[in-house]
This record gives sequence, structure tokens and C-alpha cells, in this order.
Amino acid sequence: MKQAGKATSTKVKTSKAIGSKTIQQIKKIVAATDGQAGAPIRVLQQVQEFIGYLPPDVLEAISKEMKIPLSELYGITSFYSFFTMVPKGKYVIQVCLGTSCYVKGGQKLLDTLNKDLGLESGGTSPDGKFSLQTVRCIGCCGLSPVLAIKEDVHRKVKPSQLKDIMSSYR
Repeated sequence: MKQAGKATSTKVKTSKAIGSKTIQQIKKIVAATDGQAGAPIRVLQQVQEFIGYLPPDVLEAISKEMKIPLSELYGITSFYSFFTMVPKGKYVIQVCLGTSCYVKGGQKLLDTLNKDLGLESGGTSPDGKFSLQTVRCIGCCGLSPVLAIKEDVHRKVKPSQLKDIMSSYR
């Protein structure tokens, strides 16, 4: 496909917000995955792990280094739910709203977190400490309702327990 190659020859200017350390790390990650099947996904995962999210300027830098169209990276980033283009909090709170969790009070947990933290699903607290997201299943249906914070899965959670749970992450 000639057009795809044509798109990559366009000069991509990145914002000065991307530091030289970030550019060097992107180059290192790209070089380590060069020519491998699925390289764009691996590069995006590793860069997101390094930076915390994938802002447009970073995607432009990856596109330039990998010599692939920016639209391809946007497609991957928007398709897979584990990629994010907005900063996440230090602690990502995942509230399960799968059938079992929903029936046993998952929505009440979400409502309580919205009220207590002032967070909407998909949002991040002003101090950058917490992000709130809903998920369809954490895989602990017999322990519902559940919420996960980092690698910690809290089971059979009641709204009255949320303040204590949250205080352990402050």
C-alpha cells in the first residue's frame, strides 16, 4: 500500500512537552520490537507503562519512530480498553458492574464513590490520586460485589466499607 507509506513520510512535529528522556525511551522501545509481529501493541504498552498514558504528542512520536501512520496507532489505542489517552490516577478503582456484582450492589458502590470522591466513571480526582472506572467482570462473581484497586481485589464490599478501603490508599 503506497498511500500508507506516503502518510509516514510527512514530517510530524511533536510538542516541546515531550522531553528528550521520553523521546530516547520511545526510540529504545521501538528498536527492541523492530520487525516483530504485533510490535505496535507492544510499543504502546511499554510506552504507556513508562509515561502512564498515551497523549497525542507521544502517539505522534511513536508514529514517526515506527514509520507507521498515526491513524493506525489511534485505531489500536481506541480499540483496546487497556490503553488510555488521558492521565489516570495513582490508584485506579475498578468497580465491577457485571451481572452478579450489579445485582448484589455494584451500582451502589459506584454511586457512593461518585458521591464521596466526586468522581464520575472515567474521571480522575483533582489531586491525581484516584481514577474511577467501571468494568464488566473482574472474574470473582462468587465474591460479588467486588472492586479492584491496583492488584487488590476487595470482595463482598458494602458501601459502608468504602471509606475504610479508600483510606488505606491515601
